[in-house]
Amino acid sequence: MRSRAPSLALLLALGGLSGCVYYNGMYNANRLARSAQKAERDGRTFEANNLWGQVATRAESVVVRHPRSKYVNQAMVLQGVALARLGQCPNAIGPLGRSSLIDQHTDLAEEAALALGRCELEMGDPAAAEAALARIQTSKNSRRQQEARFHRARALRVIGRHEEALQALAGLDGTRVHQERLLAQAAAGRPEQTLALADSVLAGNDSTIVWDSVLVALGRTDPLSASKLVDRLRAQPKTSPATLAQRLLEDGTRLASVDTARATQRLLEATRVGAGTESGQRAELHLIRLTLARVRQPGELAPLDSALRRLVRPGVGIASEMRELHFQVRRVRVQSDSTLPGSPEGDLRLFLAAETARDSLGAHLLAAGLFRRIAEGWPESPYAPKALLAGQQLDSTWADTARALLSEHYSDSPYLAFVRGEDAPAFRQLEDSLRAFAAAEVRAEPGAGPVSGENPIRPGGRRRPQEANDTPGARRRVEP
Repeated sequence: MRSRAPSLALLLALGGLSGCVYYNGMYNANRLARSAQKAERDGRTFEANNLWGQVATRAESVVVRHPRSKYVNQAMVLQGVALARLGQCPNAIGPLGRSSLIDQHTDLAEEAALALGRCELEMGDPAAAEAALARIQTSKNSRRQQEARFHRARALRVIGRHEEALQALAGLDGTRVHQERLLAQAAAGRPEQTLALADSVLAGNDSTIVWDSVLVALGRTDPLSASKLVDRLRAQPKTSPATLAQRLLEDGTRLASVDTARATQRLLEATRVGAGTESGQRAELHLIRLTLARVRQPGELAPLDSALRRLVRPGVGIASEMRELHFQVRRVRVQSDSTLPGSPEGDLRLFLAAETARDSLGAHLLAAGLFRRIAEGWPESPYAPKALLAGQQLDSTWADTARALLSEHYSDSPYLAFVRGEDAPAFRQLEDSLRAFAAAEVRAEPGAGPVSGENPIRPGGRRRPQEANDTPGARRRVEP
């Protein structure tokens, strides 16, 4: 009877066949990769993507069939390169991480480093991208070297190493390089160079530059230079009114902190150019906020109240924002106009009006005046020192006076004890009282719903604040 055990010759033959299959698989994957790269260089994107898909499949097949081969790392890295070229970075980063396990002097290692750098940048890790790309920025292959330098410059700019980014871009050319150099120069605080390069690019009628990104970058470091670039861009052909209105709106917003007059001019232009658009409506809203920043007396709110009433209309894109601002303006008007010095609970009501003016309206000058009124009209209120502390932060011209009043009349206030870092139980009770009163005021407003955590409401729908004179350091009871 013949033995059914395979002969040694057969085993050797099968082993050789297995190796042959392996080498054929890697050979075909590498051949397809070279074809895909050539298709990319020729601009045949669809064909290139199809070929990269085949590369990924062939490389994965080699890994699955020969997981213990000494060449498995090469197959995985090649798979990662193919996936990266297909835009599948989340799946590519793992296989590309094997690139450190293969010979670093090969084309595959450099392609893997380039792919890994691009993917890390896309996935939001510019530091890892910079590290990967730095390895091949001196590659002897000119294409890989230029690609590595360009993407490393992007990573360096995102990290904040702007001067190094400009150095990486030195000697490179092309539209995407112009875009990146504009962004890096703007972020590096080089407004003159940014504007000079912008003039050169505009003269060449390059329509692929994303100017809004450049404006944002330049506006962060030099709003006035960004405004000059907005003027240059106005002459661009085919700029839609909506785009121009948006740029004028953003320009006015940036300029508000450095040149109020020019900011107002820009916003007025945005309202005209963008009439009927959301940008135009937002420009109107910003104009009102600029005016609020200059308001000193409650009476100056009347024309703004009327303007907001006119702007709040159905169908407007930012109607809810305008409606909320209108509500807050009216609240401050009512609370401040109806509160007379010494009136019961007037100190609490005026304090809430001052906080609304400061936090919701951005009317710091008005808020400072309202805080002063509390100290003048209710000098015995336990909230007078809180008002003094808040007011001096908003009006530097009043800071010395406020500090003197605090030292002379309110040295035992729970608020000063809290500022000094001392344990002040009375401070917490006063704050609870103020919050309770604020909740009652909100509930009493038309259309207001219940407020969670409220204390019982006394007759008449008005909440009585907690007693403040039951704790050490309180100056008097907060009477209804």
